[in-house]
Amino acid sequence: MTFTTLRRISLWLALLGAAGCTIAHDWPTPGSRVPPPQLPQMPDRVGWRGTLWAGPASGPPAAPRARDCQRSTQPFDVPGPELQSMRRRGDAMADGMVDARALAAAPRSRAESRSADASDAGVASKGAVATGAAESAVPMFAPPSAFAPAPQVMQPGQPGARPADEPVSAGVTDDNADFGAYLTYRSRARQAGINVRDRDITERYRLSVHDAAGRPVPDALVSVHAGSTPRPLWARTDAGGEVWLHPRAAGINDAVLEVRVSKPGVGGELQGSARLRRGQRDALQVRLDANVPVDRARLDIAFLVDATGSMGDEIDKLKRSMQSVAAQIARLPGQPDVCFALVAYRDRGDEFFVRALDFTNDLDSLQRQLNALRAAGGGDYPEALNEALHTAVHRLSWRDDGATRLLLLVADAPPHLDYGAPWYDDDMQGALARGIKLFTLAASGLDKSGEYIYRQLAQYTGGRFVFLTYDKAREPSSGPGRETVHDVGNYSVETLDRLVVRLVREELARRPA
Repeated sequence: MTFTTLRRISLWLALLGAAGCTIAHDWPTPGSRVPPPQLPQMPDRVGWRGTLWAGPASGPPAAPRARDCQRSTQPFDVPGPELQSMRRRGDAMADGMVDARALAAAPRSRAESRSADASDAGVASKGAVATGAAESAVPMFAPPSAFAPAPQVMQPGQPGARPADEPVSAGVTDDNADFGAYLTYRSRARQAGINVRDRDITERYRLSVHDAAGRPVPDALVSVHAGSTPRPLWARTDAGGEVWLHPRAAGINDAVLEVRVSKPGVGGELQGSARLRRGQRDALQVRLDANVPVDRARLDIAFLVDATGSMGDEIDKLKRSMQSVAAQIARLPGQPDVCFALVAYRDRGDEFFVRALDFTNDLDSLQRQLNALRAAGGGDYPEALNEALHTAVHRLSWRDDGATRLLLLVADAPPHLDYGAPWYDDDMQGALARGIKLFTLAASGLDKSGEYIYRQLAQYTGGRFVFLTYDKAREPSSGPGRETVHDVGNYSVETLDRLVVRLVREELARRPA
């Protein structure tokens, strides 16, 4: 298939998607029932890996539709841009977009890029860094086989390596709980000239949704409408029936807004609405007109992992702790029904761009695929986080009504902001609209731009910012401790395994009894 044909097909699909996402936004008349929001629907077949969403301008993303995760899944690849395929082949385009000689001469040392960026940011470089030429090319659509192995960069026992069984310490901060300190941090960071895609979140409102019995309503669909724009802000309530709304981040500036809520019930769609007056201090509350059944907790956890050369230590620790973490989560009160997924990413020119394992309850299958994952490649400092986040939010089979959806990012670099869409700030809006909370874990070596972006993702979706801590903040080789280079104030520290389980436990504890 030619490059021109691919572009025509992509344009045709984009036009179809845009046409299918047209939504009417008439304001309700006094005394009338609120019309339920209409969302584009995902196909009902298991394993569908397309995407109907091209950013907020295209309408709301598809609602989660998977019924279960009872499958032994295989990896699927998400290819890089068509331009990268041409670079891999060494082709030259008539318009001069690709220069194979310039590409071959470009520096590929991730160590040099990481060292320079970390020095500027005051962050110590990581010890495990892959250098040298790019990995061998693979077909644009790789077959559904196991994660391709690559050599380990550091092995336990090598100089500078920590003991394999050494615990990992981590801190956590909740930027929504101390919002004033977070805004002050944002101001400091922007003055430092960081490279990010910012959103105005300085104005926020907390919405709480309850049923007729006063119990919180998880996973209720929320839309915020304004008379001046045809595009509402979309969100879903979390396990505690709450969600933070940021109208300015969605480009909504009207003085009075209409907040509509809907939730599937036993007798049909339950609905409610409220008026939001800009600047009001009171939390917004909506009570539905019937009770919502309370079922056994269902939990979807997806791991989004940077698999480039500098992440060898973190990936090895994830492999060793996965079974233990899963067992502890399964024993939480109520014994939640848990599904796991994994999305790994590298960068252009590497052996793979984005590779994903869809949700499964077959933990042994997931562990086998995780064991085959190796840290390699990367080249420059930023990585393909934009594309990987888009895959995790929109292409995994997140379960439907009532599931608690958590996405844990484990990485040490910011996204490339020179590749074009998809953009991480669009997909954090998409995550909020699909009811997915992001917990972002900063590994050692993350610079100031990366910290800002990771905290953006967590704060906007109601998650937490997690970061590895060390005995000496600027020396990851010093072992576990309480120090960090990140710009955080009050934070707690514990082993990473316990911290992950605690965050999950606290989230599930907010569900109605």
